[in-house]
Amino acid sequence: MFEILIKNRILKFDSGIVMGILNLTPDSFSDGGMFVDREKALNRAKQMVSEGAKIIDVGGESTGPGSEDVSEEEELLRIYEVLERISFWRKKEDKDFLISVDTYKPFVARELIKLGIDIINDVTAFRFKNGEMAEVVARNCLGVVLMYSKDETARTTRKEIEYDDVVKTIKDFWLDRVDFALKSGVSKRQIILDPGMGAFVSAVPKYSFEILERLRELKELGYPILVGTSRKSFLGGKIEEREEKSRETSFLAIRNGADIVRVHEVSMGK
Repeated sequence: MFEILIKNRILKFDSGIVMGILNLTPDSFSDGGMFVDREKALNRAKQMVSEGAKIIDVGGESTGPGSEDVSEEEELLRIYEVLERISFWRKKEDKDFLISVDTYKPFVARELIKLGIDIINDVTAFRFKNGEMAEVVARNCLGVVLMYSKDETARTTRKEIEYDDVVKTIKDFWLDRVDFALKSGVSKRQIILDPGMGAFVSAVPKYSFEILERLRELKELGYPILVGTSRKSFLGGKIEEREEKSRETSFLAIRNGADIVRVHEVSMGK
């Protein structure tokens, strides 16, 4: 069981819930362009909720290796109407799920708050624009995912960096970013931590597998942990061949203490 403070309400969940990925980008590494059509995107969100997703994570900019910068205006254009439809459907049908937005840009977050979003999934962990996003999260009492990344910018690289102790490195990074969040007015109960995985950690696969095996050490910090292994390159093989490994590693993450798993195929993550 874990708790998240969102909009001044404490929400309680059983550990191991599923966050479904809804990419509204033409260049996402595994499903770019599949859901840029608004109706297809809404139907995909409905499908994931029907399959058991408790969080829908909507993204308008890819941050994987080789992706390109997207302006604030373009990112918002990709997301706004789809989120508007999802939010309207949730309210009309009284559906029980949270809406997360995968963005690190304060401008985008501010514009989407009026649509009822619940969580900001920030791959920079408040490192963009001197942490301006922390003020947005604190002021609006949103949940926030703070993700580890070896890179200073939002966009990761395929660099094969080596670690003396990858878990200690992630812990130290999180302690620094949590300290910044708390000093910015974010409550401890609003924070979820994500170890990044794959290229965000290193292009060397062994480190991602080590994180999975040592996940309980990361739980020692006392925050809910989100793990996203779905279709990532460290699993090996072609993208279309990674679904079974995505499922296996999601189950391993849950077994080792993950509170949330982030997946493309919700039925695979259950």
